[in-house]
Amino acid sequence: MNRLLKVAALALTLVAAASPTTADAQQTRRLNADKSNDYGVVYRLPQTGVEITANATRTVSKAGPFFQYAAKFIGTDKVVREDETHWTLDNLSTAVYGVADPDESYVLQVKPGSSVSISVADDGMLLGINTDAEPPYRPTAYKPALPKENTKPIDEYLKFVDEDFLACQSTYKQAEMLAAALMEIREARISLTRGTAETMPTDGRQLELMLASLQDQEDAIKRAFTGETIIDSYTRSYLVMPEEEGEQIVFRFSEFDGFVEADDLSGEPVNMDLRIVSEPETPLDVKGEPKKLPKDAVVYNIPATARVTLTHDGRKMVQKDYGFGQFGTTFGLQPTLFSDKKEPYRATFTPADGALLRLEPLQ
Repeated sequence: MNRLLKVAALALTLVAAASPTTADAQQTRRLNADKSNDYGVVYRLPQTGVEITANATRTVSKAGPFFQYAAKFIGTDKVVREDETHWTLDNLSTAVYGVADPDESYVLQVKPGSSVSISVADDGMLLGINTDAEPPYRPTAYKPALPKENTKPIDEYLKFVDEDFLACQSTYKQAEMLAAALMEIREARISLTRGTAETMPTDGRQLELMLASLQDQEDAIKRAFTGETIIDSYTRSYLVMPEEEGEQIVFRFSEFDGFVEADDLSGEPVNMDLRIVSEPETPLDVKGEPKKLPKDAVVYNIPATARVTLTHDGRKMVQKDYGFGQFGTTFGLQPTLFSDKKEPYRATFTPADGALLRLEPLQ
């Protein structure tokens, strides 16, 4: 069932401030094998995809025009000295999901008069026989819009200066004037809170507004010295449908631009390597011989186990083993198990890889 390795880097869907767990709404159908379909219903087996979720942090720093005077006039050397945007790739995670393989279609055929039903997903993927099934997880690749740079304008302090400041040609003198204004703001706040201001507010609400205005002025003037740093979190996902062992670049990541496409050499590659670690085996009979496929069998996957490894910039960030339907083999169940009038059975299958999860009497 091997095929060439390919990325189903599905067209990334733009979503607003999205949740990483957003998935397409799915439904299941329960189909009956009866006279209307000549006692045969069609189903498909799944192939297994990998969902890769990446979490990153963007740090935007903006320097204030008077940063070199911060230590002298406001008593701190913790300042931003140059404008900078920096990205870090925090972590990667993986999950698997199943979608119907169009090349793996089968028919559940039963004898006339039998009462058998199957549960399938929207795309016809087999989920259960003689039982209801929950909708399978189907992720949606998402690429949210970049977080807005929520930094306030560094020159916002200009709203609170006078004509003397604007006419001044010396940055040192301007810094000195701003520091004096900062002290006046702080003294005004102390006077208001102590009730000693020349003009006191008439009620609590007015006091609150006056204090808030003073705080805005203080913050704007302090940013002119210290600058500002804003940190945002960002999540993006990719869907990969592997068809063969191998390594590939899923996307690239730049410390300056964040997420970039796989062919954009400005970023370091995030690689996915997939290796089969356990081949499936056909079930054996009591003599230890491989069982023969029953006539008109209900076919299901016996997945292979493959190891998924994600690396970036020399770091191994994820390594997990999953079952993959497309790398395995198929076998089948005797269809009379499900139509027996005395003791019918029911079966459920793993949505991600099509493995037989449970086989038990219906009652």
